[in-house]
Amino acid sequence: MDVVVFGAGSLGSLLGGLLARAHDVTLVGRHRHVERVRREGLRVTGAVEATVFPDARTDAPASADLALVTVKAYDTAAAASALADTDLDATLSLQNGLGNERRLAEALDAPALAGTCTYGARLVGPGEVACTGVGEVVLGAREGGASTLADRVGAAFTEADVATTVADDMPRRLWEKLAVNAGINAPTALARIQNGSLLDGDVADLTRTAACEVAAAARADGVDLTDDAAVNAVERVARATADNRSSMLQDVEKARRTEVDSINGVVSGPDAPVNRTLTALLRAWERERGLRE
Repeated sequence: MDVVVFGAGSLGSLLGGLLARAHDVTLVGRHRHVERVRREGLRVTGAVEATVFPDARTDAPASADLALVTVKAYDTAAAASALADTDLDATLSLQNGLGNERRLAEALDAPALAGTCTYGARLVGPGEVACTGVGEVVLGAREGGASTLADRVGAAFTEADVATTVADDMPRRLWEKLAVNAGINAPTALARIQNGSLLDGDVADLTRTAACEVAAAARADGVDLTDDAAVNAVERVARATADNRSSMLQDVEKARRTEVDSINGVVSGPDAPVNRTLTALLRAWERERGLRE
């Protein structure tokens, strides 16, 4: 399969590197990273060790079988615009938040699959990405149900030894992922703590409540996600990634805009006071540093 990874940061570089073991891969990323990959290849370290030689560039190629989109949620529209002239069979979003797949499908002449990913990734520097934990890619039709396209993409990922499940309940899985991200990302970013620190003490109750608020919003949207399922998911991920620093914490440490709008902000209404407070605090931090208006 010919795969273009649009957004070759931490996760995009890791998955692109893993897929390059079996497929033709093009990484689209920032200049310094792209130039190093062109000269020396992409080095994958940590839980998976490999050196691969994908194509790398700063703009989208003319064609690909699949566009794997891994940009920040607030850059989805820009990614779709950049891919508008690329001849694609399909796109797959492995981004945070809700609605990315719909935006891609509306903007591009290609069906959009939904996905989640629990692989841990950290961009060490230009040309090197660390796998901080082997997880799983789950993908399927964004509306749910069976999909021959999802089966084809899932088989390609499996061929590259990427742990992959093709699922027929992606709407529920996306809401569950949102509950996990809402419970982990903002609290770790604000408290400057690792994921495992959320499992005990006062912050554990805040984490669980944030996840339950997301579950309530999911049920209001017609998705069957119980409070227990949301809490179990956030605790399971926090335990499995106990030593990790969440992506939002890494953004805060590097004074970058966060994805709070697409995570906690999705459910920050009057019925979700914890997520509303977390969202307001991170937005205030961003405004103070000129990262948002």
